Amino acid sequence: MERELLFADRLEQLRNTAKSQGNLVTQAQVREAFAEFGLGEEQLELVFDYLKKHRIGVGTPVDTDEYLTGEEKSYLQVYLDELKTLPVYGAGEKEAVILSAMAGESGAQEKLLTCYLPNVVDIAKLYAGQGVYLEDLIGEGNVAAAAGVKLLGAFEHAAEAEGALAKMVMDAMEEYIAGNAEESKKSRRLLEKVNKVADAAKKLAEEYGRKVTAEELARESGLPLKTIQDAMRVSEDKIEDLEKISG
Repeated sequence: MERELLFADRLEQLRNTAKSQGNLVTQAQVREAFAEFGLGEEQLELVFDYLKKHRIGVGTPVDTDEYLTGEEKSYLQVYLDELKTLPVYGAGEKEAVILSAMAGESGAQEKLLTCYLPNVVDIAKLYAGQGVYLEDLIGEGNVAAAAGVKLLGAFEHAAEAEGALAKMVMDAMEEYIAGNAEESKKSRRLLEKVNKVADAAKKLAEEYGRKVTAEELARESGLPLKTIQDAMRVSEDKIEDLEKISG
């Protein structure tokens, strides 16, 4: 069990490393991370496949466009055209902006945010196809970047600060996806509850030859009264074979 936990920890460390490197790791980094496990080439290939499935490039970046729908590609083209109106900074200029932002200069922080917006798009594409809109991912990333440019003072080097900014954006997108997944689970559970109550109500209504009350359904079906009432509220009293909640 301890070995499995350590293995999972190494995978998590690799994912964090990838975040600071544009969602990219080298084969050497993977081999080094799992050196103590004595993995053979076939086992290492499984690790490489795992990382690629999580859209982490091993040696070469993943092709993020393949995860986009036609609608997302259309939206993205319009958004990228809008970004083309923003100033473009060369590598040296960008580094100077980052260093000034790290020093707390508000003007530089605003410039850094501006020149980092295309990076947010690239990161958002890594998380496409996971049950959320690309537009929302970009929005979450932009909010995280706006906050992140003000939090770079603890870093010593521009590259380190830029890597930390990328991680902040990725963390924000992952948190958004996780939150959306949890909401989807809740919605599915509610729908299942409503369907279960509706099926039981239909069966009992056929026996009675009329709509039934929540109390009757609870008594005859064995379903808890609260479950029935919750389903009625969620469906806004639209369960056809149940009498509406009075009051």
